Amino acid sequence: MEASPLGSVDKALLALDTLAGFGAAGAPLATLAQAVGVSKPTLHRTLAALRHRGFAEQTPDGAYRLGPSALALGSSYLAEENLPALLHPALTALSEAVDELVHLGVLAGREVVYLDKVEPQRAVRVWSAVGRRRAAATTALGRALLSTQDLDDAALERFAEGSTPAERLRDVLAEARRTGIGSETEENERGIACVAVPLLRAGRAVAAVSITAPVERLQGASRAERVGALREVLPGLLPAGLTIPPTA
Repeated sequence: MEASPLGSVDKALLALDTLAGFGAAGAPLATLAQAVGVSKPTLHRTLAALRHRGFAEQTPDGAYRLGPSALALGSSYLAEENLPALLHPALTALSEAVDELVHLGVLAGREVVYLDKVEPQRAVRVWSAVGRRRAAATTALGRALLSTQDLDDAALERFAEGSTPAERLRDVLAEARRTGIGSETEENERGIACVAVPLLRAGRAVAAVSITAPVERLQGASRAERVGALREVLPGLLPAGLTIPPTA
């Protein structure tokens, strides 16, 4: 491996990477020094600099762990305004794999906002545009996102209001939670169906990706093929820190 152009910065980055591996419990100085491959005095100085800027902190028992500044960087990287650029290659690969329309969306109150889309080679007669909004309760994207939340009865009623019966929403969210896939068939446009998967960061959905196609291409074996593509194509192309739910 090529040597780092600035050794002190490299040591700090290695220390951060090592701290991340030990999680919230952290690790004592000796353990970290062994993992990083430097002496304890050297790592102690590095950690002191990281603590000064909030990138590391010490627990009451003296262990070191990541600090709030490091966590804030991760949150900024995966902020909503960055998601279209970060995820566009994954959307493109997915659309090419299935030759279908692919969308990226996030929750905004009771609605889903479409942040990005990739069109297939073959035309799909469905009106869609970046910035478009739909009721989360009636969309595959929204259902994928809501399935990761622990909604009480009041919250469920709030999302269902004016869009779909609450009991119906409860059932479709339970199915999405069980399978890891949100879906809808002709609930927004005649002849059109969608399947979607949530993108998770530390167990919380930050966005969702959907495949939109004519109903006949989201039934039976064709549906299974497209759901399989969601699960197989996306994981290897997602930014670090994002995952999809495990297969049921």
